[in-house]
Amino acid sequence: MASSLRFFAIIAFCILFLCISITAADDISYNDRSAPKSSPSCNRDFRLVKVVNWVNGVEGETLGGLSASFSAEMPTHAEGGLRLPAVFPNPLNCCSGSSSKLSGSVVLSPRGDCAFTTKAEVAQSGGAAALLVINDKEDLYEMVCSENHTALNITIPVVMITKSGGEAINRSMAGEGRVELLIYSPNRPIVDFSVVFLWLMAVGTIVCASLWSKFTAEHNDESYNEISPKESSNAGTVEDDTKKEVLDISAKHAVVFVITASTFLVLLYLFMSSWFVWLLIVLFCIGGIEGMHACIVSLLSRKCKNCGQKTLNLPLLGEVSVLSLLVLLSCLAFAIFWAANRRASYSWVGQDVLGICLMITVLQMARLPNIKVATVLLCCAFLYDIFWVFLSPLIFKDSVMIAVARGDNSGGESIPMLLRIPRLFDPWGGYDMIGFGDILFPGLLISFAFRYDKANKKGVLNGYFLWLVIGYGFGLFFTYLGLYLMNGHGQPALLYLVPCTLGVSVILGFVRGELNHLWNYGTESSTREPFVEA
Repeated sequence: MASSLRFFAIIAFCILFLCISITAADDISYNDRSAPKSSPSCNRDFRLVKVVNWVNGVEGETLGGLSASFSAEMPTHAEGGLRLPAVFPNPLNCCSGSSSKLSGSVVLSPRGDCAFTTKAEVAQSGGAAALLVINDKEDLYEMVCSENHTALNITIPVVMITKSGGEAINRSMAGEGRVELLIYSPNRPIVDFSVVFLWLMAVGTIVCASLWSKFTAEHNDESYNEISPKESSNAGTVEDDTKKEVLDISAKHAVVFVITASTFLVLLYLFMSSWFVWLLIVLFCIGGIEGMHACIVSLLSRKCKNCGQKTLNLPLLGEVSVLSLLVLLSCLAFAIFWAANRRASYSWVGQDVLGICLMITVLQMARLPNIKVATVLLCCAFLYDIFWVFLSPLIFKDSVMIAVARGDNSGGESIPMLLRIPRLFDPWGGYDMIGFGDILFPGLLISFAFRYDKANKKGVLNGYFLWLVIGYGFGLFFTYLGLYLMNGHGQPALLYLVPCTLGVSVILGFVRGELNHLWNYGTESSTREPFVEA
């Protein structure tokens, strides 16, 4: 019973995780570039900006902003900036000459009522040293020249800040406090080394999942992995039960996976809210606990064959393994601690540990029988990824995949179905992320390659596993290259990963004359048996 429930849970979570398949950096900027750029003054680079504020001489939280395409340059270090008083113009929209003094100050104005360039001209003509435009949303839009303002001579910094940032400054000024602001724009590194660690986590997860059965098979026994051990220790029964836990994905399953993932993705986008994200967090914790429990018990059982022999009789549960119970309680405590501290700076560690354990377990449960099914699955996923990242804005006005991964309209909560790691040397902080789908989809093919090599007694170089792992690594590299070339815009990683994995396997199979064998593998009884591992 426990085995069946575990299998059901893992497959359910597998479908959920396929909904997030994106490699991204969590920058918050949108492209609103609809104006002409006939003048060099309207074609300056957009830059992320830091806004340091002081209230009555006490430094507060540093806000983030985005410069306009017509903004003057800003210092790259705080030491080179000027600490100036913040003022609101009169009228507040800064669309006409202000009756209040603006000279030598940082002017704050809400977005709307007139063009961004008009606000900048009014602030500059009043002697302002800078203009901060407060957006009406929690996003940073790119401010560009309007049709009637293509030849400007703006000599002051013009920066947009978020709605919440503007409200925080407004509250400080409403309390009759003296608010001072310092604006500067530090350079960010072309490449942050965090992507190297994220690359290692993704590749390492697939390699570990593929080799897991080899690592744990020597001493692993089913009774050690269950809360309720089986009464019979017959080896044949164990093998039969293990077979029931393995799902060979069919071509029909592959299509259903992608359709279900698309449906769920749209639901997430349309009905995203804090309670919805909390539901996903709870489901993620349940799946993470199961995956972490299975991984830890398997490793402990391999090291200590007799560790799972001691049992306890508990109400409702009956006879349970002491080892399995203790590990389960530890995993439960770990997941609860992560959920309670999910917004802490260190929470990414717990999320990655739970996610990696879960994906390893999923890749043990779901398997591809041959390249034919892999082609259907990965080609569907390839189109799915491209559509929901690049083409969905044509229908929904937003990139649905990016909006869901970023957690828009979720009250500050974020989707946990991602591996993430903080940028180590980026003055802007933030995280680099990769969706579970970008690991699970190629991971199924790479796990198949390992089992194929093992069953057909292929060496490392004349097999497929090593070359697909290398291909996956290069695919991730190209993904990150695309991420940086597109200024941090989220990338459909499967656009790069599918050709570098499925393409490599098909080309190698064709060159070696084994493509037909790979394509139909597992359809005959003589080739099906090696894929079932006790």
